[in-house]
Amino acid sequence: MNEQGPKQPRRVRYKGTHPKAYGEKYKELKPEQYAEEVEKIKQQGRTPAGMHRSICVEEIMDVLQIVPGQQGLDATLGYGGHSQEMLKRLLPGGHLYAIDVDPIELPRTRERLAALGYGPEVLTLQKMNFSEIDQLAAQAGTFDCVVADLGVSSMQIDNPERGFTFKAEGPLDLRLNPKSGKSAADLLKTLSQARLQEILLENSDEPYHEPIAKTIRTAIDKGHKLATTTALADTIKEALAFLPGNQQKEEVKKACQRCFQALRIEVNNEFGVLEKFLEKLPLVLSPGGRVAILTFHSGEDRRVKKSFQHYLHLGMYKEIAPSPIRPSAEECNQNPRARSAKLRWAIKAD
Repeated sequence: MNEQGPKQPRRVRYKGTHPKAYGEKYKELKPEQYAEEVEKIKQQGRTPAGMHRSICVEEIMDVLQIVPGQQGLDATLGYGGHSQEMLKRLLPGGHLYAIDVDPIELPRTRERLAALGYGPEVLTLQKMNFSEIDQLAAQAGTFDCVVADLGVSSMQIDNPERGFTFKAEGPLDLRLNPKSGKSAADLLKTLSQARLQEILLENSDEPYHEPIAKTIRTAIDKGHKLATTTALADTIKEALAFLPGNQQKEEVKKACQRCFQALRIEVNNEFGVLEKFLEKLPLVLSPGGRVAILTFHSGEDRRVKKSFQHYLHLGMYKEIAPSPIRPSAEECNQNPRARSAKLRWAIKAD
């Protein structure tokens, strides 16, 4: 009698010729098995599901001027793209510390980098918010080169279970660490209309902050939970029903992008932790140490610019970027998510 092994589970069937739902994109989610397919998707200017394409990599490496034997820090590990490039330059003899607050993506990135040969002897990964870099420096010492990419990773945006996108049904969460703090749905229940207006205006310059905040608050007061991404998007659409029909679709899309951004910033206290990071940054850099920070909207860029100028005036930095570096047109064409990026740098005084 022939022994048969266990049957291989069949992949989930989907409608049409190409999978659309995140969980059905079996080729994109297994790049090690479908490398050719993943490369085709990249060449089309798209980011494969479950992956992240690091931005301004060469520009950041030019700024940091890493040499072998130095000690580096990737303050926002994410998918590990910047870390990988830093390690190539730090070795032999150097060491990289990399931190991230996301407990879901951190172990995946650890496994991915380990498979490339970067083990604990050259790479130390730690779950930590970058506002706590002084605690890390107390253990590791100061750093010769630091990078911080303030953008949300594509893995987080694309996965509807994380609640970062209005383009797919999912829980209205928006937490970088889903095990800590309030979700966006829970936060909305507690906000007054006035406070919600402030958040939308301050965090994303939302021009329709008043009607959107009013419609959201009215919906919640009537018992609507707004517990999902699509429920919030539908409420924003309702708030902008007064716009002319030929403008409505595009304006609703932009308003959804801004409102989700504003709530994400509030949920994760992103401006607060960024300010703490910037305050501690000069103290954890070695003399002559270099830092590169990638921002993606005006609120971030303004804070980085002012901090660099402040510490330059105090003599803690000897040089800062005179103006932001933008991604090349070629990179923006290949990766549309790079379009809003700005890179600023600073060099610690000797």
